[in-house]
Amino acid sequence: MMAGAVKDGRDHLAALDADRQVYIDGELVPRVAEHPAFAQACRSIAALYDFQAANQELMTFDVGGGRRANRAWQMPTSYEELVAKRAAMTAWAELHAGFMGRSPDHLACAVSGQLMRRDVFAEHGTCGQAYWDYYLWARANDIFLTYVIINPQADRSKAWGDQTKQVTARVVDEGRDGPVVRGAKMLGTGSIMAEEVFVANLQPLRPGEEDLAISFALPLDTPGVKIVSRKSFEQHAVSPFDNPLSHRFDENDAIIHFDDVAVPWERVFVYRDVDMCRRQFHDTPGHVYQNYQAQVRLVVKLRFLLAVARRLTEMIGTLSMVEAKLGELAARVAVVEGLLFGMEASGVHVGEYYVPNRHLLYSAQVTTQALYPQLITEIRELAGGGLIMLPSSSADLSSHQVAAVLDSTLVSAREGEGAYERMKFLKLAWDAIGSEFASRHVQYEMFYAGAQFVTRGHSFRTYDWAGAERLLDLMLEGNDADWAGTSRDVAGDDSEASDSPGPGKAG
Repeated sequence: MMAGAVKDGRDHLAALDADRQVYIDGELVPRVAEHPAFAQACRSIAALYDFQAANQELMTFDVGGGRRANRAWQMPTSYEELVAKRAAMTAWAELHAGFMGRSPDHLACAVSGQLMRRDVFAEHGTCGQAYWDYYLWARANDIFLTYVIINPQADRSKAWGDQTKQVTARVVDEGRDGPVVRGAKMLGTGSIMAEEVFVANLQPLRPGEEDLAISFALPLDTPGVKIVSRKSFEQHAVSPFDNPLSHRFDENDAIIHFDDVAVPWERVFVYRDVDMCRRQFHDTPGHVYQNYQAQVRLVVKLRFLLAVARRLTEMIGTLSMVEAKLGELAARVAVVEGLLFGMEASGVHVGEYYVPNRHLLYSAQVTTQALYPQLITEIRELAGGGLIMLPSSSADLSSHQVAAVLDSTLVSAREGEGAYERMKFLKLAWDAIGSEFASRHVQYEMFYAGAQFVTRGHSFRTYDWAGAERLLDLMLEGNDADWAGTSRDVAGDDSEASDSPGPGKAG
């Protein structure tokens, strides 16, 4: 719970001070904020809350009861309110250069977006009221909520309901107080430094898979919730100098396993309804808003990478030779930014709420899934061999013998910069585009929104094909008249006018 009117970093770290079942390298980590694999990332999240506490007008809005919460929880009713929401999300993203994809504003946007269509949940009985009550509580306390909405990859040749029953999270029992859930979900990005987890099914379910059709939220220290972390890049970082991004912005990913976890009914939002699992994302603005936040974050990240690209060329003295390439990269990034502004400007009202343009959102996702890995590759091409021959660590600068070599070889074309400045920047560049941390981010940006055929499918379904075809038909109709506007019989003598309808027309 927040101690004051606005949640700050101290509040967040206090919320993490509880026993959890987090596992890494075979070790149980009950206190994540104190462990070398996670401590700096936890403090990076706390720094976001400290920033919002210091910038309340920019970052928060009044939720009543003397409290304010992050604007991500806000349900905009106008274009102006949406822009204010974006300004807050941009300010947060700039604190981590867009590298924390599951920062607290992501799920706040998703949940608030889903509940812009409370009528959809009202059709689902008491679960709808439970979800609304949860939203009001989570908003009032500015909860850091993450989610697991994807099933383990398992055997892709089988339907989810046909997988081994221990694999995918499902209802295995039902008691008076609520259902019991067993099995796993992924990709629990950010779950280790979050307070609660939201569980749902983004992937389609079919009739007969009702045991899998559940959506709920729980504290991450709930008994039976096991979090199995991937390798921690933070834990393997040499130093802040050598790993300036991965040592503090590795939000981590994890499998979350539910070991016969009892879920209270007041925390159950969808229950044994396979179509409702789809509807909570796609018949509400939820899917739009969660991905809108992702695009706001990604625009910041792309700007950062453009700055890395230019600084690289300045440092090695090739800027004048590659201005055209940098201009091309800048144009491609500006297209993404333009799509972001466009989806805001051409938004629509869903009831009383203002929602970004769905098709332009999916267009941005299709574009960026291909753009991000291409941008990384082209920046690496601009860098050349300089990133390969980086000194082993900052300790080299403390050795008089090694430092003398570095001073004579690590020269920079930027005035006033020497070995230290070149090494400092190139370590940052490598962490952003070449390290194991950077490689994970390429994979993340390619797949966080789903496989490419999924996002392209969203783009196909949401495009205004009817409007485009009206234009096509208008042009085809024009071919049935001569230049003076006289109808012609295309099947008869060109010299004779005809009152017969053209091809495909009713008589």
